[in-house]
Amino acid sequence: MTYARKLAVWLSTGFGLGYSPIIPGTIGSLPGIPLVWAIQVAGRGLGHEVAFHIAAAAALALLAIPLCSAGERAAGQKDPHCVVADEYLTFPISMIGIPFSPLMIGIAFVTNRILDIVKPWPARQIQALPGGWGITLDDVFSATYSLALNHLALWALIRVGM
Repeated sequence: MTYARKLAVWLSTGFGLGYSPIIPGTIGSLPGIPLVWAIQVAGRGLGHEVAFHIAAAAALALLAIPLCSAGERAAGQKDPHCVVADEYLTFPISMIGIPFSPLMIGIAFVTNRILDIVKPWPARQIQALPGGWGITLDDVFSATYSLALNHLALWALIRVGM
């Protein structure tokens, strides 16, 4: 296996977190949290936090497609549990325009994980696409639904004075 392929597999497994014997998708989602922090800090520094966040989230989701394809090929099975690049690289979608705070990260993480597991329409159908496309795009849709719920939660929290 070439170095580039080993690197792709290592990234596809979330730096090895996808090999967790319990809840690998949830454990593998954790690198998404510092990614959101880094995106928001960089965007704030540029003076275009939300626009930068949208562009970075789109780029990371696109990056997840070939990484997940590489992980799937290495594992030799369709959408293996150890491949979690789709989890952590699409998590930033669920935080677009949401302030980085422990409460909002917690809410976003939970809504993102629940919706990824439930896979509301059309996420479940999209999962049937081949390779990294199906692995990643269902998470893009789930993260987008999570984003909507997170904005609703933020609105409610602001409304009650939190």
